[in-house]
Amino acid sequence: MEKPAPIQFPIHELLTRRWSPRAFDERLIEPEKMYSLFEAARWAPSSNNEQPWRFLFATKDQESEWNRLFGCLLEGNRIWAYRAPVLILSVASLNFEDSAKPNRHALHDTGMAMENLVLQATALELVAHQMAGFDAEKARADLKIPSGYEPVAMIAIGYPGDPNILPDRLRQREQALRERNGISTFVFAGEWGKPLPL
Repeated sequence: MEKPAPIQFPIHELLTRRWSPRAFDERLIEPEKMYSLFEAARWAPSSNNEQPWRFLFATKDQESEWNRLFGCLLEGNRIWAYRAPVLILSVASLNFEDSAKPNRHALHDTGMAMENLVLQATALELVAHQMAGFDAEKARADLKIPSGYEPVAMIAIGYPGDPNILPDRLRQREQALRERNGISTFVFAGEWGKPLPL
């Protein structure tokens, strides 16, 4: 199912096609495509080239590892993510390696790596849905994440599925029109609150 963004100004077609569905086909993703996703993440912008992102991932044919990641999801995400053939947890290293000082850009840079990964998924005809709805403390314990690292987001990746497999409420959300705030609500001209002249 394609659901391009209703844009106001021209942007790259890859950006208009990227969205976060909940309907996944259960077929496995080819290993070479998974490597491409991580290669895209590898080349994300990074403060001081620190590259603070880390990824814990499992494919559905790695049953115990996949179940460990799935077990960290909150129920609202479990009701649809159980079909996703790949689950990934992004994690940020909170301190610079050479100085051990806090890296205040770690979460930003990890998000940049995730966006690279998601756009690469779109380019490969895959879909990805990022989730805040997971238990970070359970993830720390079950996935043995050391101190100094912060679980950031879960992501389900796979081939697009049929929205009719979803419960009614989620199917309606899946098929609803995409909406976003207008540019003038978040871009200001030189100082806070000054409208952008469009």
